[in-house]
Amino acid sequence: MTQEQPTAALLIIGNEILCGRTVDKNIAFLTKALFDLGIEAQEVRIVKDTFDAIIHAVNALRKAHTYVFTTGGIGPTHDDITAEAMAKAFGLPFEEHAEASAILLNHYGDQYTQARRRMAMMPRGAHLLPNPASSAPGFYVENVYVMAGVPSIMQGMFALLGSKLTPGDPIFTETMTFYIAESMIADTLRSLQEDNPVTDIGSYPFFKNNQIGTSILVRSRDKNALDHVMKALMTISES
Repeated sequence: MTQEQPTAALLIIGNEILCGRTVDKNIAFLTKALFDLGIEAQEVRIVKDTFDAIIHAVNALRKAHTYVFTTGGIGPTHDDITAEAMAKAFGLPFEEHAEASAILLNHYGDQYTQARRRMAMMPRGAHLLPNPASSAPGFYVENVYVMAGVPSIMQGMFALLGSKLTPGDPIFTETMTFYIAESMIADTLRSLQEDNPVTDIGSYPFFKNNQIGTSILVRSRDKNALDHVMKALMTISES
């Protein structure tokens, strides 16, 4: 297992998320997809469609994490300001990307309006993220990947990232369920966590079929450490 493991942050951009009009589906998809690559998502922020909010968030996140993935705000309307905010965050000129414009022109033909032309505006030097669904590409600058907010389009973009992301070591997970209140095993779990710092032990209570229960999720890049914790948990189920 290597010492330095990649981390990620998600930046969800959109007033429609914050006002409750739209239920975000991108967080669940991205955190699971990154987890499968051994990249731990450590932070999620949701911000308004304002320059100050986007710039502040992306500058903080890109310094703290290996990768930053943003969703939302790269369409053709006045409130789609993510691309310009990225240019400001990186201190780069905001200009028409020739390759993106050619892709959009080929897709729309004589319907390539001025509004649609806005989707070709990006920070200078941005690299394109292909969009297999609607042609309008996303882009990335350094370690920040800028994608669409529509889940199906974002997922298509992410699927084509390919070798641009360096995977981490695998993260192993196991779950054990007890029909007992978590307060009854809290001390045991605390001791297990203290004795096994390379594991992450999470406790999640539930109520099902008129019974109180607790699900224990154990995660670790160290399979031996995970197996050790799971064996210790078995003693709880047997007691």
